[in-house]
Amino acid sequence: MAAQDLIEVKFRLSDGTDIGPSKYSPSVSVASLKEKILAQWPKDKESSPRTINDLKLINAGKILENNRTLAESKLPVDLPGGVITMHVVVRPPLSEKNPDKVQNDLPKKNMNRCGCSIL
Repeated sequence: MAAQDLIEVKFRLSDGTDIGPSKYSPSVSVASLKEKILAQWPKDKESSPRTINDLKLINAGKILENNRTLAESKLPVDLPGGVITMHVVVRPPLSEKNPDKVQNDLPKKNMNRCGCSIL
């Protein structure tokens, strides 16, 4: 595969630090990218993902699916020589005691306010 066919990607963590940039084949799966992120995850970070299911990759405002390839997930506009920045979100771990009770632990007051949150 020619070097020009490779896609250069960096992964932006929630604190603004980056993993990469590195060049990947367009046929690499999103799940494989997440495995590479796990392997390169900074050890000093407070919230570390355990599995690829703890990670969400976001590109151009869309959450990428594990079974899709990088070519299927990148922006339709290709910038020559540009680096694609994908954002990485770590899903917070569920309580080990009773994961079904997470909703019940929320405060009951202010029920008229929006309950929206960023993943």
